[in-house]
Amino acid sequence: MNPLSEEEEIENRALIVRGNYDLTVPERALIERGLLLAETIGKKDYICPILGAKFILIPAGTFMMGSPEDEPDRYDDETLHEVTISKPFFMQTTPVTKRQWKKVMGNKESYYAGDENLPADYVSWHNVQKFIRKINKTEGIKKYRLPTEAEWEYACRAGGIMSYCFGANPSRLHEYAWCFEKLGCDHRHSVGQKMPNAWGMYDMHGNVWEWCQDRHGDYPPGSVTDPVGPSKGRERVSRGGSWFNHARLCRSAIRGYCSPYDMTELRGFRLIRIC
Repeated sequence: MNPLSEEEEIENRALIVRGNYDLTVPERALIERGLLLAETIGKKDYICPILGAKFILIPAGTFMMGSPEDEPDRYDDETLHEVTISKPFFMQTTPVTKRQWKKVMGNKESYYAGDENLPADYVSWHNVQKFIRKINKTEGIKKYRLPTEAEWEYACRAGGIMSYCFGANPSRLHEYAWCFEKLGCDHRHSVGQKMPNAWGMYDMHGNVWEWCQDRHGDYPPGSVTDPVGPSKGRERVSRGGSWFNHARLCRSAIRGYCSPYDMTELRGFRLIRIC
């Protein structure tokens, strides 16, 4: 059997990530771009010894954050602008689970009992900070934190530029996300059950909103490097939508925000680990 050409290898890997579905030319190009970026970092990963959670190395790079004015269902606070992420970082492949929360905090975090692989919910932004301080102290480092809003969107897009990590067609969202669209989903689900994006991230769309480090505010004008959000403000950002939301609220550019004391079954988080 003749070996596959480089182009055929890329195509096959794209299909593994996307599944056995027909791809449009733009969708294929976006996925191949993400896969090629992943190739440049050697697909390195890290296993957190405390959580037993897998983290994947996300490469440094530049992307367009926000959404173009012609993107369906966009909101005015999604101003399109260029962002550079200057340093690579490790990101947890799934949201933190109930089991992982209990390993660190030793208490029940969710009002509802159930599968311990469910995402940790009913966690406020402030309680997440306590979790992070404790895991850093236990491991003897200061490297775990929440992603910034820019880091989160960069990892969610995985080299893509459309409404979702897989393209622009919301009818395919159910392949990647637990959400109300098409499935009529009425509760959160165990993490990692749907397809990952091209960089191996699960549940970036749907399941639970994910806290970010930033305060909510207008995006800065022009191109920026490693933005961290405004220095003042009452609300903190959350990203990705949830099982309760329709497709428009699960887009890559969607920006949720609420009080850092807010605790609901719709909101969880995932960690990054700086290199």
